[in-house]
Amino acid sequence: MTDERKREAGRYVAGAGRALAAQITTHLFVVVPNNSGSTFLKEALRTCAATWNIEHEGWRTLGFVGPMPHDPVGPAPPNTFPALLWASETRWLRLLSDRGAYDWPRTRQAWYFQAFAQDPQATVFVAKWPPFVLCADQLRETFPAAKFLFMLRNPYAACEGICRKYAHMAEALAAEGKSLEERAATHVANCFARQRRNLSRHGDCGVFFTYETMCAEPEQTERDIAALVPALAHLSLRQRLGVKDNTYNEPLTNMNARQLERLTPAQFERFNSVFRRHIDTLGYFGYEIMESA
Repeated sequence: MTDERKREAGRYVAGAGRALAAQITTHLFVVVPNNSGSTFLKEALRTCAATWNIEHEGWRTLGFVGPMPHDPVGPAPPNTFPALLWASETRWLRLLSDRGAYDWPRTRQAWYFQAFAQDPQATVFVAKWPPFVLCADQLRETFPAAKFLFMLRNPYAACEGICRKYAHMAEALAAEGKSLEERAATHVANCFARQRRNLSRHGDCGVFFTYETMCAEPEQTERDIAALVPALAHLSLRQRLGVKDNTYNEPLTNMNARQLERLTPAQFERFNSVFRRHIDTLGYFGYEIMESA
C-alpha cells in the first residue's frame, strides 16, 4: 500500500464482518483492456461514497480463484497468461473464457471480505480486471444486478504502452516468431472484437465510451455512468488522482499524443500489418488506420 493509501485508510470502513451480500444492490465491472485508461476511471470510482472497492485488480485479491498472469517469455505455468498480451493467442483466449477456470462465488466472498468504502451504507461494488473483456457473460450470470462500463482507447496508444512495458523482452519474444509490435496489435485487435461482442450481448446493462471521449467530455461521461447506476450521481472525473502507484498524479489528461509521438515508422508498419486485417472492427469504434503520429 502506498503512503497516500495509508494516509487515506482512516477514511474507509472495511467490508470484513459486514453482510455485503444483502447490502450491495449493484455489481459494477470496469471492462476495459489493459493500457487503455481504466486505472484512472477505477480510481475516480473509488472516491465515490456509494462504492465498495478492492485495493488492486480483481486477480490480485487474496482468495481470487481463476487464471493468473505470468512473465510472457519462457514456458508458461499451467492456468496462467501473459499480463499484457492475454488476447494475443488462442490458447489464452480460451483459458480466460473458460467457465471452469473460475470459482466466482469464492472469489466474490474474497472480494467482499477485503472491500472498503467511505460510507458503510454504500451499495455499489466495483471491480476492474482487463480480462473481464473475455468473461462478461460469466459476470452477468453470477453477480446480481451486474452493470458494465465498457471502454476502449486508440489502438496505437494502447500498443505503445504494451511495447514500452515489454521493451526488454522484445528480442526474446521475436525469437518465438512474431515481433512484440505484432503481438501487441493482435492483442488489441482481439480485445476490440470481444468488446464489440460484449456490446451486442450486454449493451442493455452497460454503457460504452472511449478513453478519448472520457478525457474530452468528462461531464457527459459522468452523466452516462449515472444514468446506468443512479447511485453514482456524484461521480467526478474532473479531479487530480494518483495512478500507477502514483507514477502519474494529475487531472484527467489525454495521454495519446505523447505516446504516439514515441512510435517509429517501423512500429506503425508492424502494427498495421495486423490492424489492416481488422479495419472493420476498428472502424466500428471510430478508429482508422494510422501511418504515423
